[in-house]
Amino acid sequence: MKKGIAALLLGILFVLGACGNADDTTDTSEENLETGEEVYRNNCANCHGADLSGNGSPELTDIGSKYSQEQIEDIVQEGTGSMPPQTQVEGEDLQELSSWLTEQ
Repeated sequence: MKKGIAALLLGILFVLGACGNADDTTDTSEENLETGEEVYRNNCANCHGADLSGNGSPELTDIGSKYSQEQIEDIVQEGTGSMPPQTQVEGEDLQELSSWLTEQ
């Protein structure tokens, strides 16, 4: 009788373990961020805040209504005011970042 209960419990644990979340699409880790948002978090969020609120630097919450994608690219590459040029953001990352910011 005890062996039967133990086998049943072991079987239930095995079935539940096999039903894991290998195909879980609700993951909110950085892997599921838009590329532009990931570039922002890695290069801009320290100064402009994770939520674009400014964090002591200019607020970027409505940057897309003020500047075009090309203008944002120029600002990132050349700098403006007290913001130095962000030369580490270039190519596709720059395009993804500026595109994402224009949507904000």
